[in-house]
Amino acid sequence: MLDIHIEEFFIDCFHIMAQLYGSFPSARAVYVEDIAGPDAPDEYGVHSKRFLACFGAMLWLEKENYLRFESTIRQEAIDQATLSEKGLMLLSCPHNPLHGAPEDLQYKPGIDVLRALHKSGTSTQLALAMRALLGQHSQHER
Repeated sequence: MLDIHIEEFFIDCFHIMAQLYGSFPSARAVYVEDIAGPDAPDEYGVHSKRFLACFGAMLWLEKENYLRFESTIRQEAIDQATLSEKGLMLLSCPHNPLHGAPEDLQYKPGIDVLRALHKSGTSTQLALAMRALLGQHSQHER
């Protein structure tokens, strides 16, 4: 069982990468609010932990070379973002069976498995499949 913040991280990664996959190869802005939901900063302008965690997932994906972007829009978005080759291959290539994926989706491109789980699976199944996908990809790099 994943801790809730780790489950949310993997789900955020799916949503970020799915948006970029849907517009590939065109660059676009990806807004935290579109993924984590609306946020009302406090009286000092500080966003909620959930909002900042989603922004952190965007930065992590870039640091791990799954995507690239030109700049951030405060802590609210990444601008001119696109998948890197690594991110595109992660989503478009068939993979070994992913944890939590139904049998009819085994060996399908990663994006197909993740979209199906997003549509008809649980959030935990989606998070576990995203974790497995990222894990499989990082093992191939070693």
